Parts: sequence; C-alpha cells; structure tokens
Amino acid sequence: MPRAALNQRRRRLRPRNRWQLARDAGILAARLIVLIATGALTAYGVREMIGVLAVGDITVLQYVFLTLFAVNFAWIAFSFTQALFGFFRHLAVSVWPRREPAADPAFTTALLVPIYNEAPARVTAAIGAMAASLAETEPGRFAVFILSDTNQPDAWIEEEAQVASLVADAPVGCPVHYRHRSENHERKAGNIADWVERWGGGYDAMVVLDADSLMAAETIVSLAARLSANPDLGLIQTLPAIVRGRSPFARLQQFANRCYGPIYGNGLAFWHGRSSNFWGHNAIIRVEAFAEAARLPVLTGRPPFGGHILSHDFAEAAFLRRAGWGVRLDTDLQGSYEEAPPSLIDVMVRDRRWCQGNLQHSRLLFARGFAACSRTHFLVGIFSYLSAVFWLLLVLTGLALAIQAQVARPEYFDEPSLFPTWPVFDAERAIELLVLSVAVLLGPKLLGWLAIMLNPRALMRFGGPLVLTASLVFEVLLSALYAPIMMLAQSRNVASVLLGGDSGWKPQRRDDGGVSTAQIIRTHAVHTLVGCVLASVAWLINPDLLWWLSPLAAGLVLAIPLSAVSGSRTAGRVVRFLRLGRTPEESRPPAILQRFEARLSARPDAPDGRAALVRLTEDAELAA
Repeated sequence: MPRAALNQRRRRLRPRNRWQLARDAGILAARLIVLIATGALTAYGVREMIGVLAVGDITVLQYVFLTLFAVNFAWIAFSFTQALFGFFRHLAVSVWPRREPAADPAFTTALLVPIYNEAPARVTAAIGAMAASLAETEPGRFAVFILSDTNQPDAWIEEEAQVASLVADAPVGCPVHYRHRSENHERKAGNIADWVERWGGGYDAMVVLDADSLMAAETIVSLAARLSANPDLGLIQTLPAIVRGRSPFARLQQFANRCYGPIYGNGLAFWHGRSSNFWGHNAIIRVEAFAEAARLPVLTGRPPFGGHILSHDFAEAAFLRRAGWGVRLDTDLQGSYEEAPPSLIDVMVRDRRWCQGNLQHSRLLFARGFAACSRTHFLVGIFSYLSAVFWLLLVLTGLALAIQAQVARPEYFDEPSLFPTWPVFDAERAIELLVLSVAVLLGPKLLGWLAIMLNPRALMRFGGPLVLTASLVFEVLLSALYAPIMMLAQSRNVASVLLGGDSGWKPQRRDDGGVSTAQIIRTHAVHTLVGCVLASVAWLINPDLLWWLSPLAAGLVLAIPLSAVSGSRTAGRVVRFLRLGRTPEESRPPAILQRFEARLSARPDAPDGRAALVRLTEDAELAA
C-alpha cells in the first residue's frame, strides 16, 4: 500500500463503453443545471438586495453588506437547488428501483470496525448481531475485524474481556477477529491501512463501519454484489439513517436525517455520478483500489494544516477518483444505520475536529490531478465552516449599518455635488426578500415533508400527517434556536484553526447526553453574553430592529437552558411520549435493530469497576 503523492496525473475513469459515456454526459448536464440554477437564484436575490439597500447610490458599508449577503445567499441557494432536484430523483428512485445484480459467491468481504476508547458492550452487541445475520444469509463470504486503537488502560482491558467472548462465540459462517494496536499511528486512516497491509490480500472488498454503525445483512450483501458487478467502482457509499435517539437533540437529528436526508442525498447523487464522496463509514471499498491509491500523503508543516490528513474520508474518495476508480453514492439502499451525538456540547466537540480537517483540505484544493467534482467536495467542506463566519460578519455589518444610520453624522455631501446622497432603505422590498430567503432556507425541509406526504406507507411509519407535521415544526423551531449557537461555536473553531490550534483526537460519547451544569455554563457563557449584548444594542438603536434580530438573539440568550435540555434523558422521554421526531425505525424497528437491542440488553450496563491491573491479577484467563 504505497503512499500516494500529493501531485499526480489523473487517470480516466474505467471502463468507457457507450452506456457509461451516455451516463457521464447526463451527469455533466446535471452539474451544469445545478450550477446555472444556483447562479440564477443567487443573482435574483442579490438584485433584490440592491433594491432594498438604496434607491440611489450605495455606500461603502452597504457594499460590504451586499457582498456578505451574496455569499450567504449563494450557499443556501446551492443547498436549495440540490434539494429540489433531489426531490424529483427521490420520487423517481421510489417508482423505478435499481435492478439488483446477482451476488458473486467468490467475492469475499471483510467488515472493519475501527474503535477508539469506546464502550465495548455497544460495539460487541452490534458486531454480534451483524455477524449472526450474515452467517445465516451468506455463510462463508464475510468476516468481521475489530480494529482497536484504544489507549486508555481500563478501557482496553474491559474491551479485551468483552471481545474475547464475542470472538469465541462467533458463528462459523462469519468469524470475528480482534486486533489491538499499541501505537495509534495516523489515527483511523492508519488503523485501516494496517489492516489492508496485513490482511487485505485475502479479501476483495471491505465494508468500513464506525463504532456506532449497524447494517442489515441484506444491505451488506447488496453492496458486495453491486461492487463485484461494477469493476470500474472503487467505493459505494450508503446513506445512513440515524437511530436510537433518546435525548431531544439526538431525536432532532434523527428526524431531520430521515425526513430531509433522502432529499439531500438524492440531490448529491443527481450531480455526483461516479465522482461522489466518502463519509468515512457505512460504505464498501474495493481493497485493490484502496491499496493502490488511497494511502494518503503526509502534508508538509505542522498541524493544523500540516501533518497527517485529519478528515481522511473526503481525501480518500478524491485519491480513488484520481486513480481512475469510480466513487458512487447509492441512496436507494435501506438498512444502513448510525447514531447521533446526544447533546449540543457533544456536537460542538466533534465539530472542532471536523472543522480542522475540512480547513486542512485547502492544502489539497489546488493539488494536481484531482477531478473538478473532488475539488468541489473539498470546497463545499471548507465553506461549510466558513459560512458560519460569513453569517456572523453579515449580522455585525447589518448592525453597524443600523448604528451608523442612528448615531453617526451623515455625510450627505461627501463628494462635490448639488444634490445630497441620502441613505435610503426599501422596507417593503426588504420584507419580500426576507420571505424569499426563508423560503430558500426552509425549502429542502418542506420538500422532505412533501415527499413523505406523497407516500402513504412511509407517512404511516412517520406517525401520520399530524405527527409528521408537528415533528417538522418541532425540528424547524429548535434548529432555528440552536443555529446561532453553532454559528458562534464554528466561527470560534475557524479562528482557532487559523491561529494554529490543533484539535487532537478525542473519543466520542455515544449514549449518555448528560453534561454537568458547570460545564454547560462554562461552554455557553460567552454565547449568552453575546446574545444579551446583541439584543441590548438592537433595542437601544430601535426596538423594531430587535424584532428582526430576535431569532438570532433568542438562541444565544437561551444557550445555557437550550444546551441543558439538548442532552436531557427526561426531556427526551417527554418528546418521545409526544411522538415528536418519530421515524420509521421507531414505528417498526427493523430485524437487525431488534437483534442488536436484544444482545445489548443481555450484556452488563456498566463496565467492571476494578482497575486494569487489579483485574489482570485476579483473572488468570483474562491475563492470559
């Protein structure tokens, strides 16, 4: 598995038959349609904003505001455009499903589960459920590898104790293997590369999972059949559904994922074609392709922009595509699951690492050989964090305009002229533009709602039209309150990365969303202070301005209680009792999820409380 060069010549996608050439031409047309639609919608929004800002000449500060508005509006217009075409593709896929190829019995696949200081009971329950299902469905074609990078002694010994029984009891038709690395070189990417170099030659493909992943046997078999039937593909990414949300924040993400996720996913597949992306888990990869092309280079310099590539998944997809292998997103496959962070603070912790990884991709953006679509993935990932900064700057610039209009001495004759330059705003047009912006922002959510309403079977699994609509309102309102908190948090993350801060590699909490009151106050004190200052300044300038800023200010002022509620199990039980955020997997749990829950409930809830060395001295079998 040689390490790839940063700059290298790109190979053509293989093979290039007439059918594939026609499909590639269709994807090129789709990309042009998305580009033109986004540009047209953005141009219309900017034109309207010009009409709002001034009937006559525009001041310098208004030009700054207009530029920031254009950038922000283009971002939401791009999202809306993808969702619009994704809506129609989603309906088409539902009516005309993809034809499943016949499974190749000689095509062998390994399931890789990299873990890092995880709760082993949850991991082993999921692996046991998947291994048993695969042994029943396709015995002899699959094997599971638990790839441990755990470096905390007590966590490692608890992991060893629980994995030992899982390995011993694994079905013959799908064996389970365990490997622990003493040195976590290159993090998850290095963990996978170690497996490829040591065991990859024995398998045609590998399904990469996260510690919180779960996949139905039928889905894994379909992935293997699709990859074996398409020798040009190096990777197929599924669209994972979020399950087991217990806290309000997890249920919020769970509903959004299941209601809007298929729309966004099909929007991506509409223009990605064979140049799609990799999200690091719940995907199948051809081992030959990965070994040939996806050992990532080490970037020159120190972190956060140098060293090993932190967000390796986007980069691995780009390197596979550069080597001539196709990367595809299959949105029609059901039975691919993951879990969501249980609280707002957990999302913020994870977001810091993702922010650094995405901004680090600026080093790859202009490297030689990458396909235009891969560069777009990098750019979108970078802007997903810079957009928070642009939104914050837009708010501050708008506030500055309001302050200037209220307290600054107007320079009506700043240039020699017989006529003064009056700062004029068109209030009526401003309201019309606000309606347009909200429509573009909420459009994808409404399209997701509409797609479910048009499918009676799916509608009943979401709880019916009233429950679905109430869940939509619940998600929209809470997301609007959480959004400004995330805006400040992401802006701070961007500043931290640009100033040279390194996020490190912290394990992610999976189940318990409870956070101490002291930690919540420490985390959100600045957010609350900023919200209070923002609301006070707006009120002093003009009480009407506060109404315009109230959605933003309310989320910041209420940051501490909102964060406390986000991870509360009690609040989560209330939300579930009200049936808010209900999803199909909750209404009718799939077989693999039932199997997993049964195994998890049969295992001890709490780990052994003894210290690692004490356990080893008292348990000779474990010590051996």
